[in-house]
Amino acid sequence: MSSSKKVVVSYNKPSRGQIVRSVVTSTAIETGQSLEQIEASLKAQRKKFAHLRLGD
Repeated sequence: MSSSKKVVVSYNKPSRGQIVRSVVTSTAIETGQSLEQIEASLKAQRKKFAHLRLGD
């Protein structure tokens, strides 16, 4: 007889800062722009659309 046990893996949702840093780093590598330029652009877009919310 085989004993099949279900393993429960907990998942921690990444913070907004972690997601932003990930996007900035990836975009910088792909485009060759500096991290500071991309991060400033993301922050400007965030302020522009601050009144909008995405669903979960």
